[in-house]
Amino acid sequence: MQKKELLNCLDDELLDRLYGFCYARTDDSYEAQELCSDIIFALVRAAHTDGEIANLYPYVWRVARNVYADFSETRKRRLDNSYGGDAEEVLALVPDREDEDDSEELLGAVYRRIAFLTRAYREVMILYYLDGLSTAEIARRQKTSEGAVRQRLFSARQKLKCEMEKEIDKMDKMEKTCNKPVALDEIDYNIWGSGSPGWGDPRDVCHRMFSKHVVWLCHGKPRSASEIAEELNVPTVYVEEELKILTEGANGKYGLLRRMENGRYGINFILLDRDVAEQAHGIYAEQIPKVCDSICQYIEKHKEEYLAFPYLNKKVDLNLILWQQVQLLSGIFSERVKRVLNAKYFPQTPEEGRPFTVYGFVDNGKHYGGGNDSIAAGNVCGYAWVELRNLYVTRIRAHFHCEHNISMDPQIQLAIRAIGGLEVSSLTEDEQEHAAKAMESGYLYREGDVLYTKILVTAWQDRQRVFDISRGLRKESSLEKDVEVVAEKIAALIRRAVPDYLLKEWEFFDEIAGMPVLDSVIEALIERGILIPPRDGIGAEGCWMSVLKEVKKL
Repeated sequence: MQKKELLNCLDDELLDRLYGFCYARTDDSYEAQELCSDIIFALVRAAHTDGEIANLYPYVWRVARNVYADFSETRKRRLDNSYGGDAEEVLALVPDREDEDDSEELLGAVYRRIAFLTRAYREVMILYYLDGLSTAEIARRQKTSEGAVRQRLFSARQKLKCEMEKEIDKMDKMEKTCNKPVALDEIDYNIWGSGSPGWGDPRDVCHRMFSKHVVWLCHGKPRSASEIAEELNVPTVYVEEELKILTEGANGKYGLLRRMENGRYGINFILLDRDVAEQAHGIYAEQIPKVCDSICQYIEKHKEEYLAFPYLNKKVDLNLILWQQVQLLSGIFSERVKRVLNAKYFPQTPEEGRPFTVYGFVDNGKHYGGGNDSIAAGNVCGYAWVELRNLYVTRIRAHFHCEHNISMDPQIQLAIRAIGGLEVSSLTEDEQEHAAKAMESGYLYREGDVLYTKILVTAWQDRQRVFDISRGLRKESSLEKDVEVVAEKIAALIRRAVPDYLLKEWEFFDEIAGMPVLDSVIEALIERGILIPPRDGIGAEGCWMSVLKEVKKL
C-alpha cells in the first residue's frame, strides 16, 4: 500500500491498541496520551511522504517503538534536569500584573487547574506546593522513587503552565472558561433488570444527573477521568470518585461502568441511544399485525381448552385466563427470533452468568410494559406453600413487586383464605375493612354472605402445566420467514451498536428490541374485543397464584 493511504487505516481499533501500547510503558494516563499523540503525529507525517508500505502493522509498530525510544530519552533528560525548588515556585506560573485583583484571580485559576489534574499529578502538586513536603518525603508516602515524583512534578508544572497560558488568553478576551457552569443537560434512561436484584442492582448508584452524564460519556467510547473532567468541566477529583462508585456498583462486583486495560472506563451494560433504540423497536413493530393475527387464530381454536383447565376458583372467565397467558403468547415470536440469533449469528458467545443484569436505552418518551414479579411464602393461611405472580404493563398496574412480604399484607391473606369461600360473618371488624379494599383491588368478589377469590388459583402441581396450552403456539409453522428477517436485521444492528466485549449480552439487546411487542399485542387484542382491561388499571387481570396444601419436598 502507498504511504498516503496510511491515514485511512487509523481507525478507533488501531488507536486504542496504540494507546494500550503507550499505557503499558508509561507511569500514568497523561504520559500515555502524550506518547500516543507523538506516535500518531509520526504516522501522519509519514503519510505525507512518498513510498510504499509492504505490511501495515509491522510498519506501524516499528514507528511506535522508534517514537517510544525518543520519548524515553526525552523523559530521562527531564528527570536529570528537573528542579525540586521550593513552594514559592508555583507563583512563578502567575505573571506579574499591576492589578492586584487580576493576580488573585489568576492564582485562584491556578488552584482550580490543579483540581483538573489527574490523581497522580494532583497529589504530588498538593503535597509539594501546599503541604510543603520534599520530593523524598512524597516518594516515601507514595511508595515510589524520588525520580518518579520529580518527573510528575515537572510534567504537572508543564501542563499547568500550558493551561494557565490559555487561561490568561481567555481572561484577556473576557472568556473565563473555568467559571462556566457545569455542563449537565437533562438526560435519563429506561433501564430494566433481569434476575434477582437483591444480589446487587447497579442502578442504585446512578440516580444523580452527574452519574448519568458520566455513564453517557463512556457509552460512545472508553474515556479517561481527565477526558470526562474536561468534557463536563468538573474537577477530576470528583470524576475519579464517581468512576469508582459507578464501577463497583451496589455490591462491589457489578457496576454500570468497567475499567478497561488501558486505564479508561467503558460502558458495562447494554445501553442504546435514542436512534438505535428506535431502529431496534421498529424492526419488531413491523411484525405486530402478523403476530396478532396468529395469536387471535390460536385463541379461537383453543378457547374451550383454556376454559376446561382445572382452576381452583369457584368460577373463572376467559378474560382472566387470557390476561394470565398474554405475556407468554406475545413473547413466542420473540423467542423464535432469539433461537435463530443464537443458532445462526451468535452461536459461541457464552452468557455472563451473573445473578442480575441490567440493560436499557436513553429515554425517548416511550415507556413499555412487561414486568412480571413473583412472591412466595410457606405456612400461610393453612397452606404449606403459596406463590403469587402478577403482570404489570401499560394497561395494568402492579399489585406487588419482588420481595413483597405476604405476612404483612392482609389483603393477600384474605384472598388465600377465600379460595374455597370465606364467610363474611367470620371476619373481624378490621378484616372486613381489609376485605373491602381487597375487593377494590380485584382480589375478592362477594356472592351473598360469602367472599371468593377472584384471581386465578391453581394447585401447586399445575403451576407450570397451566401454560401448556399457550406453549402449543410455538409449534405453529407460520411466520417462519418473518422470524428470519427480524433475526437478520437485529443481528446486524447488534454488531454495529454493541462493543465487542459486551457481545455476550446480545440477548438483552434483543429484549430491548422486542419491548413494544407485549403492549402492542395487548392493545390489538383489546381493540378486537378479546381482552377487557381492568378499570383504573388494577384488578384480578394479570394476577394469579399457586397453592400447596400438604408439606412436600419442593
